[in-house]
Amino acid sequence: MAQIQVQRQQAAATGAAAPPPPQSMPTQNGMAGGVATGPIPLGSTSLYVGDLDLNVSEAQLADLFGQVGQLVSIRVCRDQTTRRSLGYAYINFTNGQEAARALELLNFTPLNNSPIRIMYSHRDPSLRKSGAGNIYIKNLDKAIDHKALHDTFSAFGNILSCKVATDASGQSKGYGFVQFDTEEAAKNAIDKLNGMLINDKQVYVGPFLRKQERDSSTSNTRFNNVFVKNLSESTADEDLKNVFGEYGSITSAVVMRDGDGKSRCFGFVNFENADDAAKAVEALNGKKFDDKEWFVAKAQKKSEREQELKGRFEQSMKEAVDKYQGLNLYIKNLDDTISDEMLKEMFSEFGTVTSCKVVRDPSGVSKGSGFVAFATPEEASRAVSQINEMNGKMIVSKPLYVAHAQRKEERRARLQVQ
Repeated sequence: MAQIQVQRQQAAATGAAAPPPPQSMPTQNGMAGGVATGPIPLGSTSLYVGDLDLNVSEAQLADLFGQVGQLVSIRVCRDQTTRRSLGYAYINFTNGQEAARALELLNFTPLNNSPIRIMYSHRDPSLRKSGAGNIYIKNLDKAIDHKALHDTFSAFGNILSCKVATDASGQSKGYGFVQFDTEEAAKNAIDKLNGMLINDKQVYVGPFLRKQERDSSTSNTRFNNVFVKNLSESTADEDLKNVFGEYGSITSAVVMRDGDGKSRCFGFVNFENADDAAKAVEALNGKKFDDKEWFVAKAQKKSEREQELKGRFEQSMKEAVDKYQGLNLYIKNLDDTISDEMLKEMFSEFGTVTSCKVVRDPSGVSKGSGFVAFATPEEASRAVSQINEMNGKMIVSKPLYVAHAQRKEERRARLQVQ
């Protein structure tokens, strides 16, 4: 396990010694002052076990957790179709004391060389989804794992969940999340650890924000730097200064050029005052200069641009799916000889087919699945019900599987419910 050293940043170069860390620093097994750091809900006998190696079986979990107390049930969650492990399981004990002891003693125990992560199973997801008591930590040393992070933050309160983000190879991405059972504990951890040195790296500790909240805060961020594109090739730095200078004091204005000095037809203007930058964007975006319509907006980092484009793409995909909601069918178990035309002919008996496609790999070989869209939801429903009533219509000695097409998120949610 990675050893963590926490030091307070010196406020000034005075040579003063850094104050000691909090008195109740965690000890072995995530204990603070001899008390288990995990919350012990009244009568809670169910545990969630995450970060499981995909080959871990119920028998292995029974051998491990059976040492602590009497088990009622063990279930490794699996994909409904492939039966492959999803990497997590639920374990039920006969009483809450045994569940608490298992959480205290077995959390982060290696199983198939992969440390498991245990927490109480909360059937009501409202607390988890509310984000209450949830904090975000970044700039973590790559040597810090789940247990090391847990041990550092357990001094400040009961931890519901704790995780370091990792890549496909299991290497830390340098950030993590901790959720406490109270807002007070989370605030205390932020106040005490934000700006501290952990393994000689200054970390940021702050409230966790959902994606929607991050997007909202990004869109409302004040800015001084302005991006302008679709410039005429004759537009010079001085022209930008003259045009944008009408809206406030400018510190710099530059037209970007290639190695030969030729304009790349975009540039940047930096204002002293953020309000002036906002006024310039509002006034000049879409305005024509030298028969060129300028695009003027806040200058964005590459990550911000990618996030914005991703959001637009996802929204357009959602709108397209919503437009065809109830009209589009998914068909699988198709014979390799079935073409788009044959598929359309099969389903035309149920109504008007507006589009039809067999899914193929890059070499043109059928993947055995396809999509059919009808003119009305009633026609699509009729096709599904009649084919399923026949226990799968036989096409070239293969029974068809037909269902309403779903987005990946909808399928995942349905599988989780099941």
